[in-house]
Amino acid sequence: MAKSNNDSKKEFARILFMQGEAQNVIAEKTGFSTVTINKWVKAGDWEALRAAATITRPELVNKLLRSINNLLDEVNNTKDPKLLAALGDKLSKFASTIEKLDKKANVVDAIEVFMAFGRWMQYRQTVDPEVTPELIKAINKFQDLYISEQLNK
Repeated sequence: MAKSNNDSKKEFARILFMQGEAQNVIAEKTGFSTVTINKWVKAGDWEALRAAATITRPELVNKLLRSINNLLDEVNNTKDPKLLAALGDKLSKFASTIEKLDKKANVVDAIEVFMAFGRWMQYRQTVDPEVTPELIKAINKFQDLYISEQLNK
């Protein structure tokens, strides 16, 4: 029974981390030490997961466009035939990635809404005893399932 409770608290800690909470705050809310929270963050690669979940579609597109601009500048300043030959392929890959981002816009929007909803649930937990870590974990499970299914379409 204690392991299940610890697993629930760990999942709650992950949810809080994904919502941008500081590790010391997570430790206070879950009753674990900051050392334990830090170990979970590293072992589960939560930093990368949070970064992936919080970057927006416009930010991704802007980064891709800057990369295209840098590539074009590099090609314009060189006479390297290999670089010139690879330009078409690289531009095609960038264009394909941008197109895929546009097709997945509804999934990205859903992630943004789920993140905002998670922050609201976290606040709600402080004033509503019906909002428990178990409820948040269950909601998170179905949100993750929805995102996974949408990405696999």
